[in-house]
Amino acid sequence: MHKPSTPRPAAALDSRQLDLPLFGEPAADLPSPSTKPPSSLAPPAPDGSRMRRLTINGRTLDYRLKRSSRRTIGFSIDGSGLSITAPRWVTLADIEVAIVEKERWIFAKLAEWQTRVEQRALPRIDWKEGAQIPYLGKPVSLTLASPHGALAFDAERATLALPLPAHAEEQQIKDRVQGWLQGEAKRLFGERLAIYADKLGVNFRAYGLSSAATRWGSCSSDGKIRLNWRLIHFPLSIIDYVVAHELAHLREMNHSPRFWQTVESIFPEFREARHTLKHHPPELLPAL
Repeated sequence: MHKPSTPRPAAALDSRQLDLPLFGEPAADLPSPSTKPPSSLAPPAPDGSRMRRLTINGRTLDYRLKRSSRRTIGFSIDGSGLSITAPRWVTLADIEVAIVEKERWIFAKLAEWQTRVEQRALPRIDWKEGAQIPYLGKPVSLTLASPHGALAFDAERATLALPLPAHAEEQQIKDRVQGWLQGEAKRLFGERLAIYADKLGVNFRAYGLSSAATRWGSCSSDGKIRLNWRLIHFPLSIIDYVVAHELAHLREMNHSPRFWQTVESIFPEFREARHTLKHHPPELLPAL
């Protein structure tokens, strides 16, 4: 006599990640499948990633679908659209039924992003002598033709001297400044990671910089940490919060109350910093 197999539990919707998003929205519980909406493959996204297309009540929705070993279905919406991460064993039909059940929330958030993109005016830096860039929360002025013949930062005068001729092209100036900012980010983030790892009593395996459009930082289960280099524009307290946040994941790979207690144990002021990042509009960062 065959023993009946135990059915797999339905996956729950979950927006919690092991990284720190630029923007985050809570997700509801996975609804019970009731209908199977028609879907198809959509044209590839500009970055080449595969897209799926779903028609809901006459409206077309394109989304990215990524399979993983996670137990939950994660919904995220940003400037690139809707992305879904789902367990490998959950059927496409069940995923898209869940999308239909969240139709109102999805289209509302997509509309918010579209409005943000249309209305915001990203600050453009005029890459020339006297241009200013934000560094650790303060403006730094650029000067050309460095008298030392090398790139030199004067913290007291808040100036960055570039070893470029006065007639240097904008792209040359931009590339040199961005390279300096990323170098500063690599150095400073490494120092802060060492300090807070020691406070928490954990060891991270490695760290690197990212250029993610929607994540300030991430931590993998094998101890690898990535931090968005553009955090170098913010005051040190904001950088320290993201560092503490990612290191805390080495203790708690979730965003449970215990996780936030862990963050607070090494960075008590995390609430203020978290609020700043959550509500800081990305258009205040320079379009580098």
